[in-house]
Amino acid sequence: MIRVLLAEDVRMLREALVGVLNLADDIEVVSAVEAGDAIVTTALLVRPDVAVIDIELPGLDGISAAAQLHQWLPECKTLIVTGAARPGNLRRALAAKVAGFMGKDASPEDLVAAVRTVAGGGRVLDPQLAFAALDVAGNPLSERECDVLRLTASGAEPTEVAERLGLSYGTVRNYLATAVTKLGARNRVDAIRIAGEAGWL
Repeated sequence: MIRVLLAEDVRMLREALVGVLNLADDIEVVSAVEAGDAIVTTALLVRPDVAVIDIELPGLDGISAAAQLHQWLPECKTLIVTGAARPGNLRRALAAKVAGFMGKDASPEDLVAAVRTVAGGGRVLDPQLAFAALDVAGNPLSERECDVLRLTASGAEPTEVAERLGLSYGTVRNYLATAVTKLGARNRVDAIRIAGEAGWL
């Protein structure tokens, strides 16, 4: 029997996924959580073989939780199932040592097959997403430009970014303008979106 921990914050979807997985005669969902920061503590209690994790979770995002899970319970394989199936997220997930990554548009049969594959030591990757990740060019931003964009994405104003990074207000404005130009973005919000989807922040 494959023991599964499920992490999904939307209750209706969580219950539907539990139902789909429990229909398989060789799979048992031993726990279902709704927050990312509950994954590792729960996994250490129930010892699942596979953790099926959404990326966008409250408390701690699914990829960060997967990285922690690999550290604390490496024998548990992780399968990311997400609506945020972007190349940047795939690269982050692979860096976190996940065994599988698939979109929520996959069929129930594909999900069950993916759980079986990763439980058996195999890997599951959405091929279209894998090719898209390979097509994304290298990061044109400097480390400082990434820092500035990351803080701006968290809601910090340029004056606050300047204070936190020990820079002048004008320098922060210059970094933002340069990032917008390098990414071919319309404005700083668009630059944050482009850099985030590419996995550079």
